[in-house]
Amino acid sequence: MVARLSRIVPLLIVLAVVAGIVYLVAAWRYSPNRGKEILIRLFTWLTGALSVVFLLISLYALLDGNALILDLGASFLVAALIGLGITRICRAVFVRNHPGWKQKPVRTTHPDDHPRRPFTPPWKR
Repeated sequence: MVARLSRIVPLLIVLAVVAGIVYLVAAWRYSPNRGKEILIRLFTWLTGALSVVFLLISLYALLDGNALILDLGASFLVAALIGLGITRICRAVFVRNHPGWKQKPVRTTHPDDHPRRPFTPPWKR
């Protein structure tokens, strides 16, 4: 059990370092809330991609009959899936505490910008 956990420690360290750097740069450049939003979006994408890659590696090792690679791939797959779950929980908490971030700003329109209405010169209005 400890041997399996020690295999994923480098992946966890790399993810933690990436998270720290991304958050510090984004919080310094924009704001702490924007940094959290960027970090959540990045980690959702990153852990999702890692999950797919390690799932494919595990399936290939299963079909090939390589038990060592299957064990290693499954360990990394579990770590990536746990990371994805934690990221989604963090997003839910963030959106609950900052409801304004849930809705993205939309482009405003003016009455004269309606695409279906033909142009009317100001002297005919």
